[in-house]
Amino acid sequence: MQPDVVAHRGASAHRAEHTVAAYALAIEQGADGLECDVRLSRDGHLVCVHDRKVDRTSSGKGVVSTLTLERLSQLDYGSWYPGMPETADELLRPPDESERGVLTLESLLDLVEANRGIKLFVETKHPVRYGGLVETKLIAMLRRYGLARPKSKEDSPVVMMSFSSRAVRRVRDHTDTLPTVLLLDQLSVTRWDGTLPSYADYTGPGVHILRHDPDYVERARSFGAETYVWTVDDAEDVALCTKLDVRFLATNSPATTVKLLNR
Repeated sequence: MQPDVVAHRGASAHRAEHTVAAYALAIEQGADGLECDVRLSRDGHLVCVHDRKVDRTSSGKGVVSTLTLERLSQLDYGSWYPGMPETADELLRPPDESERGVLTLESLLDLVEANRGIKLFVETKHPVRYGGLVETKLIAMLRRYGLARPKSKEDSPVVMMSFSSRAVRRVRDHTDTLPTVLLLDQLSVTRWDGTLPSYADYTGPGVHILRHDPDYVERARSFGAETYVWTVDDAEDVALCTKLDVRFLATNSPATTVKLLNR
């Protein structure tokens, strides 16, 4: 069975990450899911920004948690990154309006609702100024959309993720049916055998872990946990994940990855 292709920050190899244009293109490219990072603005809005600061991905400077949504919305998030053109005609393509403004989680949820069958993987970033408030705000927003308590984890259109085990546990305290991923940058002594805490449904290793320890996927599966792998762009890594039967594969270029999987 092929892994589901998850667009890492959208089709971020071709469009500026965390923009409407990047996510819309990912859907066009055949992605099964979309991945985003969320942080809280100064005035309590969930915005899709990876870094602690906006310096790398916008025309402005400053820490996300110290900027209001109004100020974040005034910045340009598209012009900084020309991306990898899909065709020769796109070499001189200027960013359009869907690549400029800050993306709120609410807008991304609207996009997912308009494209039934697409899963949204939401990563809460830590450590942050507001601590567990980001998870509280996330659950509150999902409640408004009727998504906080899906009938089953398998059918849920939203999956919560974090490198912070405390963040994942906080979400489980709010809802027992929203699926969760504990992301892993390395395998600690307590995680090497494939076990996960009870509040995590999926394991989320970086692909670098599987290159050195491919048997980890099967160890985790023996304890009932399927695998979400990040960030998989090279053909060799796609082949490795396919061979290991990972469940979800996060990639910056859904089009390329889909082609590799369909060979």
